[in-house]
Amino acid sequence: MAEDAGQPGQEFVIGGYTPSPKNFDAMVFGYYEGKKLMYVARTRNGFTPALREQLFRRFKGLEIDQCPFANLPESKSGRWGQGLTAEKMEECRWLRPTLVGQFEFVEWTPDDHLRHSRFIGLRDDKNPLNVTREG
Repeated sequence: MAEDAGQPGQEFVIGGYTPSPKNFDAMVFGYYEGKKLMYVARTRNGFTPALREQLFRRFKGLEIDQCPFANLPESKSGRWGQGLTAEKMEECRWLRPTLVGQFEFVEWTPDDHLRHSRFIGLRDDKNPLNVTREG
């Protein structure tokens, strides 16, 4: 898969979303560090209305009660607001971490989050447990 204009990108595991009146507002995702799923970002970018609907249908049946991310909640929202505090987590709906997506982003922040991430597409060819940090 070709990189688009030199923008960093890699696969991440989708572990949740924030709901919207129709389907979902933002996707919550991360990567595996050993057996622990680590939260890295949430994004609202890269979705058309049709894609949101299609992804939301894929989320059905994957809902779980417990947050799958080992490093949540975070104590503060961070400089660019990527942090997911306990208060912000109340809005989240959690998913069994079985879906893998391809994402682009500008850079990693010093606190191991992504800046300006964007969803590209699902990767049905990837095992979620093999998705680790690449950069």
